[in-house]
Amino acid sequence: MNRSSQIIRTSIVGIVTNVLLASFKALVGIIAGSIAIVMDAINNLSDALSSVITIIGTKLSQKPADRKHPFGYGRVEYFSAIIIAVIVVSAGVTSLIESVKKIIEPTEPNYTTVTLIVVSVAIVAKLLLGWYVKSQGKKLKSDALIASGSDALFDAIITLATLISAGVMLIWGISLDGILGTIISALIIKAGIEMLASPVGELLGTRVPPELVADIKKEVMAHPEVHGVYDMILHNYGPEVMIGTVHISVDDTLTAQDIHGLSRKITLEMVQNHGIIMTVGVYAVATGDNQRKELQTLVIKTLQAHKELVQIHGFYFSEKENLVTVDVVPDLTVRDDEALCSALTKELSALIPGKTIMITVDHNYSE
Repeated sequence: MNRSSQIIRTSIVGIVTNVLLASFKALVGIIAGSIAIVMDAINNLSDALSSVITIIGTKLSQKPADRKHPFGYGRVEYFSAIIIAVIVVSAGVTSLIESVKKIIEPTEPNYTTVTLIVVSVAIVAKLLLGWYVKSQGKKLKSDALIASGSDALFDAIITLATLISAGVMLIWGISLDGILGTIISALIIKAGIEMLASPVGELLGTRVPPELVADIKKEVMAHPEVHGVYDMILHNYGPEVMIGTVHISVDDTLTAQDIHGLSRKITLEMVQNHGIIMTVGVYAVATGDNQRKELQTLVIKTLQAHKELVQIHGFYFSEKENLVTVDVVPDLTVRDDEALCSALTKELSALIPGKTIMITVDHNYSE
C-alpha cells in the first residue's frame, strides 16, 4: 500500500470512529434525556471534518502534473494541515472563552452516572484514536494526519478535564471547570499555532533535514571521480516530490563523455534513493604541473587563511581571458558580502597582479 492510500485509510478510521462515538453518545443522550450528551455527539461529528479534509487534500495532491503546475500538486497536503491547525486553534479559542465565562460566573454542573460513563468512554476512544492517527502521521510524514491526530487528543484532554472537574465537584463540592478549561484551552491554542509552523514552513521553503543532506553527500562522494560536493539546493514540492541542484568537483582531465556518464549515474541514484530530481553541475579541479594548478594552490591556500570562510570551491582560470574566479562561503559572522568580496579581491589582486579576479560569495542553503 502506497503512502497516499495509507493516509486515506487512517483518515477513514478517524471518520468511522467519530461517527460510531457520536451515534453511541446520541443514543445514550436520547435515552437519558441529556441535551449535553446529545450536543457532545454532534461535536464528534464535527471532529470527523479533520479526517475528511485530510482525505480531500491527499486526493488533490495526487493530481498529475500539468502545464501550469509542472511539479504536481503535492503541496496541497500542506494546505490541508494548515486548515486543520486553524480548526484546532479555533476550538481552543472557543473553549477559552467558555472557560473564562465559567470563572466569572460559576455554575454548578449536574453530573449523573450515565454522564460520567459516557465521558469515560469518550476519553478512552479519543485517546486511542488520537494516538493512532498521530503516530501514522509521523510514520508517513503527513502534517495533515499529525494535526488531525492532535485534534483528537486535545478533544480527549478537554473531556478528561471535565471528568476530573466532575470528580472534584462530587467529592469536595468545588467546581474547577473554568480554571482547568482555561489552562487546557491556552495549551491547545499554543499547540495549534505550533502545528501551523511545519506546513507554513514547507510552503515558505524551510531547510531540508540535515540527515538527508548528509546522506546525499555520502552517496555522491562514493563515486571515486568526485572530490567534493557543493552548492546543494533542494526545493520541496510535497512530501514525495523534491527538485534540487548540486555541484561536484572532478579532475579537469575527465572528458565530456566521462562527466556525462557520472552526472547521469548521480541523477538516477537521487531519484531511486530519495525521489529527488537532481541537476548536477561540475567544477574542474586543476591537475598536472602547469600554471592553472599553481594558481589554484596559491588562491585556495590564501583564502583558507581567512577563518570566516567555511568553504572555498569552484576555482577557474581562463588563460585566454586572463581571468581567475573562485566561490567562497562565509560563516554567519559575515554581514556584508560586498565588503568581504571587495577585500578578498584586493588581496588576491596584489598576490597575482595582472589578472582579473572574480569572487562569488555563495551561501549554504542546505546545511
